Amino acid sequence: MAVVFCFLFKTIQREKEREGLSNFCSLPFKGYANTSLLRGGGEIQGIMLLEIFLILGAIIIYFLLSKKKEETLPFKEGWWGKGQKPDTEEDTTIRPFKVEATEEELSDLFRRLDQARFTEPLEDSCFHYGINLAYLRKVVSYWKNEFNWKKQVEVLNKYPHFKTKIQGIDIHFVHIKPPRLPEGQSAKPLLMVHGWPGSFYEFYKIIPLLTDPASHGLSSEHVFEVICPSIPGYGFSEAPHKKGFDSVSAASVFYELMLRLGFHEFYAQGGDWGWLICTNLAQIAPNHLKGLHLNLASVTNMGFTHLLSILLGRYLPGLFGFQEEDVRRMFPFLKKGLYRILAESGYAHIQATRPDTVGCGLNDSPVGLAAYILEKFSVWTNPEFCNLVDGGLERKFNLDDLLTNIMIYWVSGCIISSMRFYKENMQKGIGTQKHEKLTVQVPTGIASFPNEVMHTPQAWAQKKYTNIVSFHFMPRGGHFAALEEPELLAEDILQFVGKVEKEQLWTKKRK
Repeated sequence: MAVVFCFLFKTIQREKEREGLSNFCSLPFKGYANTSLLRGGGEIQGIMLLEIFLILGAIIIYFLLSKKKEETLPFKEGWWGKGQKPDTEEDTTIRPFKVEATEEELSDLFRRLDQARFTEPLEDSCFHYGINLAYLRKVVSYWKNEFNWKKQVEVLNKYPHFKTKIQGIDIHFVHIKPPRLPEGQSAKPLLMVHGWPGSFYEFYKIIPLLTDPASHGLSSEHVFEVICPSIPGYGFSEAPHKKGFDSVSAASVFYELMLRLGFHEFYAQGGDWGWLICTNLAQIAPNHLKGLHLNLASVTNMGFTHLLSILLGRYLPGLFGFQEEDVRRMFPFLKKGLYRILAESGYAHIQATRPDTVGCGLNDSPVGLAAYILEKFSVWTNPEFCNLVDGGLERKFNLDDLLTNIMIYWVSGCIISSMRFYKENMQKGIGTQKHEKLTVQVPTGIASFPNEVMHTPQAWAQKKYTNIVSFHFMPRGGHFAALEEPELLAEDILQFVGKVEKEQLWTKKRK
């Protein structure tokens, strides 16, 4: 501010010098009323000082009004259990948990698979009308005759599972510690949050790359202790029993979980709903979150500049901070932006308005559930896969992994409660919530995968995430990055954390 003051003072002085009043500053204050020259100089000096203070005052007011206050998001203390909140203290015990497969469960599943009714697909329809029903028959046949749920349960249980009650509901999480640590090194806690229609199982391929990077050809400079919770209402986390459980609620629950585990400083990573939950966590506890890594960074508050960049960004990319890859991914915007969003968002409208209605059918039919979920794993992985009869599903995934994810939804009966999360987050409208208007100051890394449903350029993301220290265009991959491209995602997380640790960015943001 002193520099601004000096600049203004010198500017006005130069203007007065041009008027032949270059010596006004040297005139004495005492006795100036005795001469006309001094009297004129005093008047000019008074006017000048008034001008300076008015301009200076205007600048100060401008900065005060324009500077965004670094607000934090309030921690959301709720009670999501059944009935009234008891007067007694909540049991904070962390209990071991194991996924189980019962004969009763399997018998019921096979009965329903045997009684499934199929409709013939339209000729040459591929995945343009949703899942191809001829291919769905093949999936169901594999499910009945080759898929081994008991074996997959053993795979699920290879990592330690736990449950603990937070805000009235049981929270399930997987907690994996490194098998070995280099001497003098400690593991960095990393919270990883899934989305819909995924689950904690999405991270099973990336977990060993983060907890034991050296054994997988990656740098062992940073080793992680990974915590993968199930969002309440997903998988083996209890569903909220009351309305209103949104992303801020989930972020508050996971923040409490991390503190309960003894982690007062940690990293967070997410895509899909995990993006929003981890973003909210960064807004709630910026001094506890050392870094935020995202493989999806959507912007919900679209201003005039965003709209203008959509119209002109293809022709004037530099004006809007777009890189060449941004232009390639975004334009023509009608095809790659608007039309794709419209084509892929029908499910979101249903789930944000009447989730229980459609959920009843999916909760009653394993084949319907598989169709609904598998379609997303096809077209969200690569939009071109809709031109294939098998939806390209087995090009990027194997059926055991896909069916394991579906079985988590089936055996837990969580499809309806998972879909309700859309209504809780969207029923008040997009761009209306406090967290949407607040920025994120936590050091942020973004891995931008080319086949994500909607591309967000760094220039857009920067308005929300004001401290982006790493933004990379990934060479391949789509929405389910951790399951589809675990090596690429792990490498990006490792380099991001390396940068944050080397430059001590988490301490700088507090100053």
